[in-house]
Amino acid sequence: MGRVRRQNFFNTFGAVLKFALFWILVAIQLPIILFLPRGRASVRYMRFFMRILLYVVGVRVRVHGKLVAHRPLLVISNHISIFEIATFPVAFGGSFIAKKEMESWPLVGWVARKFGVVFIDRRPSHAMDALTQVQQTLRDVSYPIFLFPEGTTTNGAYVKPFKSTLFNFVENSDVLVQPMVMNYRFRDGGVISDADLAEHFAYFNNSNQDTGPRCSRERSAFGQVFHIMVLGGFLVELTVLPPPPLAGMDRKQIAETLQKIVSEKYMELKNKTAK
Repeated sequence: MGRVRRQNFFNTFGAVLKFALFWILVAIQLPIILFLPRGRASVRYMRFFMRILLYVVGVRVRVHGKLVAHRPLLVISNHISIFEIATFPVAFGGSFIAKKEMESWPLVGWVARKFGVVFIDRRPSHAMDALTQVQQTLRDVSYPIFLFPEGTTTNGAYVKPFKSTLFNFVENSDVLVQPMVMNYRFRDGGVISDADLAEHFAYFNNSNQDTGPRCSRERSAFGQVFHIMVLGGFLVELTVLPPPPLAGMDRKQIAETLQKIVSEKYMELKNKTAK
């Protein structure tokens, strides 16, 4: 059950039509996004807007479990590709903490700012400014904030160690951290092999992998969107886990505890067929 779709003229032509529709929809939305105030309204609109785009691309989302009602809530997860930027808001609402470099990406950075994304500079010299910015955001919003503690994407074969510096604002605070595990499947729920995941579905720096297969080529963000359209889409399965007790831990202990939870669950689920 489940296999990589063979690429042929018909699949490619269909993807070209979908890609054109994708950009038409983006163009239609840009004036709306321009006048949306940054905050709750824009975050809610992001959920609607991203749902439409995922439908066109062919990406389905399935959720197991629920987020807790506590706020401020930080949701952490493993990270494989650019599609988490759309699938998480579609599933739960909310916005992200992202690396500063993303803010300068053409179009993506501007849209992300309007949708409430908090960009942080991870250089040690800017640590205090980043800490203040995140703390202020978490105090002000009523929706969950998502963070990828690996600090980058992977090939999907494993979960990288979490960066402890990203948990500065969790120490001795009222921020509740809830872990979540994200798996990619074929649209019918079938397991994607590590080799196929790295070659076709992941979006990552090949030179920065600790284990597992590497992709034979790298694609741009929108090149990856087109490639997924050619393949016919896929399923993102999100498994929400209960918040672990973190009181009294320093940031290193928090990072290690959460990484162990997410990694063990990811490795347990990655080769199981979705139900």
